Amino acid sequence: MRRYFSEMNPLLRGLLVVAAIALVIVVFQLYATLAALYVIARIAFFIAIAFFIYLVWRERRTEIASWPTRAQIAFYGSAGLAVFAVGAYLVIGASGPDAAAFLLVLVICGFSMFRVWRDQTTY
Repeated sequence: MRRYFSEMNPLLRGLLVVAAIALVIVVFQLYATLAALYVIARIAFFIAIAFFIYLVWRERRTEIASWPTRAQIAFYGSAGLAVFAVGAYLVIGASGPDAAAFLLVLVICGFSMFRVWRDQTTY
């Protein structure tokens, strides 16, 4: 039996694992537990994103400090708006036009940060 699972297609093996987990949740009626784990995962994901942004900032803070004040405000403002948008999305959620607006805000923030960085690092 062990050989059968080791030689099985990885996609099929993964789908069987997901099906087994879903079966356990349905049989033991663990819907509330699943909802609580989902909320914890959303919070952990937001914290992971914020921590990654902090690490990137900490690595480049001396370079950013040498930029003009206007560039710093634009860069930090875009980063803050992006973090706020992701936090609002995780708390409130979005669908339809709200989701499109969320993605548009993230794209504009990313483009703004890229332009400021490129303008300050191109000589």
